[in-house]
Amino acid sequence: MIQQNVVKVGMADLNIVVGEGALRTTGLGSCVGVTLYDSVAKIAGMAHVMLPSSDIARGPINIAKFADTALPEMIRLMEREGASTRRMEAKLAGGAQMFAFDTRKDTMRIGPRNVESCKAVLNRYGIPVKAEDTGGNYGRTIELDCATGILHIRSVQHGSRDL
Repeated sequence: MIQQNVVKVGMADLNIVVGEGALRTTGLGSCVGVTLYDSVAKIAGMAHVMLPSSDIARGPINIAKFADTALPEMIRLMEREGASTRRMEAKLAGGAQMFAFDTRKDTMRIGPRNVESCKAVLNRYGIPVKAEDTGGNYGRTIELDCATGILHIRSVQHGSRDL
């Protein structure tokens, strides 16, 4: 595990790190951890996306909760610090189907829909998905190293791996 300043990203939260440090989020089940990295500017971002679209929200919303609002905001924050979407690469983790439902019903496919929505937003910005560890039926914890862009993924069922 990375031994340095770690910025925690909570559920329905996002943050960025410039230079050195790491971003970590836990509890990725059907939620998707989306990381962006600009290797030239050494700027990293992470969002813990809970739902695919803000269309279902009523009243004031937490923009970090939804793929269609969290990712544009994270990109905006990274660009403000000197990152460029032309240099950004994305890595995704999570998007599991945590419970056994009739998966023909789209409303119960939260994890897969989250992954699809995140990829659609990234595609609109021209940001390639360099790697992903999505799907399955298990939770994950992820940590992104801002110095290297390496995404470390841990799960109880499948151990650790780096992307």
